[in-house]
Amino acid sequence: MSSQTVPGPSAGGAEDGDGCAEYLERIVYFLDNELDQADVQQVQLHLDECAPCLRKYDLERTVKAVVARSCSEAAPSGLAERVRMQIRTVQVQITDG
Repeated sequence: MSSQTVPGPSAGGAEDGDGCAEYLERIVYFLDNELDQADVQQVQLHLDECAPCLRKYDLERTVKAVVARSCSEAAPSGLAERVRMQIRTVQVQITDG
């Protein structure tokens, strides 16, 4: 992110609800590097100027990182078998119940 001075709400910040909605929709694409350079610059400028949108961007980035990390971790060995055994136990209890 650039180190620009953060102007007040009149520069298209949080007080501009419609403008923020447009940028918030583009944040996912921004995070995934799926915007062309002109759009990247527009979104970056808005984030530099709008603290509420920057917080939402940071939240989205954090969630994306946690999900990515979680998806790459392997389950402990034997977990699948323990889950299957618990399912069988519950099925037997329901059937006998």
